Amino acid sequence: MTKSAVARRHLPTSPFKAPVAPPDKYFAEGERVTHDTYGLGRIVSVEDGIAVLVDFGSKQVRILSPYLKLSAL
Repeated sequence: MTKSAVARRHLPTSPFKAPVAPPDKYFAEGERVTHDTYGLGRIVSVEDGIAVLVDFGSKQVRILSPYLKLSAL
């Protein structure tokens, strides 16, 4: 069997709880962060709700929202 790529909608009559969306992450310039692939870095610039530019020392990477692998220290 294959799993559908489309998320199913939650029915109000369902005995199961509705899936909870993770809260949005907000970052500020100069904030220290860590990335699962690139390691430790510092936020250089922020595009509200779109992307952040992070300096990891050896290179700068633009990371798009929802910032799944990026977390603040």
